[in-house]
Amino acid sequence: MRVVEVAGLSALCEARGVRRDVSLWMLQHEEIRPGDHLLVHLGHAVQRMTEEEASETWSLLDQILGETDLSAAR
Repeated sequence: MRVVEVAGLSALCEARGVRRDVSLWMLQHEEIRPGDHLLVHLGHAVQRMTEEEASETWSLLDQILGETDLSAAR
């Protein structure tokens, strides 16, 4: 998810038009800024990612979901 704004140990993040409040507690020793990309699990940021890593991750997820849709249609 891409960080929109940071407030203490929480951030408003966005991915594909969906906004979520995300806890930054596990990354509290890193400087997180708007525009950063985060790997989020169950509402908690667990890793900061480069824009390239985030893009590759979305591509892989799209590929997995596409193959799942094809399997369901059979």
